[in-house]
Amino acid sequence: MNTDQKEKTRYTNAELKEFEILIEDKLVQARQQLKFYLDQISDVGQSADAKQKGLEDGTSTAETERLHTLAARQRKLIQHLENAKLRIKNNVYGLCRETGKLISKERLKAVPHATLSISAKQKRK
Repeated sequence: MNTDQKEKTRYTNAELKEFEILIEDKLVQARQQLKFYLDQISDVGQSADAKQKGLEDGTSTAETERLHTLAARQRKLIQHLENAKLRIKNNVYGLCRETGKLISKERLKAVPHATLSISAKQKRK
């Protein structure tokens, strides 16, 4: 981290715009993935309905549970990304919620919805 970044208290509007574009791209991907999982859940349900009603298919049940878990994770990711967009709008994006200092650009590019710096995250473990 360079000394300029240590002195900054917030990212510039241009930097925030870059992060906003990155977050929008991640949101598109996350929503597409969620749709895929929901379509898969529907497909598994339809194929189970086509089988005899009296027999339970353990494989389709396990697959449905797995898909529900993956869909829930995608919904959570989407919510985190939407919250990051709100932080950009409120000009508080990129600030560590524990230290109040800027989270590194590298971390935000890797995890654009991060609210903790690496050092704050490591202290929590």
